[in-house]
Amino acid sequence: MAPHFFVEPENLETIAAVEKAFEVDGLRDRLRRHHDDNVDCAFWGWSKAWKKMGNAGWDVRDAIAYIRVPVLYIQGEDDAYGSTAQAEAVVDECYSPVDVELLPNCQHSPHLEQPEKTLSLVTDYVTRFNRIENATISAA
Repeated sequence: MAPHFFVEPENLETIAAVEKAFEVDGLRDRLRRHHDDNVDCAFWGWSKAWKKMGNAGWDVRDAIAYIRVPVLYIQGEDDAYGSTAQAEAVVDECYSPVDVELLPNCQHSPHLEQPEKTLSLVTDYVTRFNRIENATISAA
């Protein structure tokens, strides 16, 4: 869900805004419940890693061609960390079939922001492949 295959300029702009929120807008306190042991280490480790990858031109689109299983790609339409160019890369580069689901009114965490819709999409996807597998076994 919401994978990244390359760094977009928008990623880095969003991260800069999130850093400000962490320092002055109370994000540190909100994240503390998830990273109580060392919220600063967790946050700055994430932030600095993405900025370093962005400056290095991190891009793994060439690896997508090696995927040999069907893909369900789920992303929020309003994801501030990745545009629909991420989904387009999977469709363009993946060897296997790709189903893309862009969720309206959803940001970076479909499983948290729209859990019922996300679960339904995953369940339907898996059920479809289970039916195909069962039909193949029955025909053999």
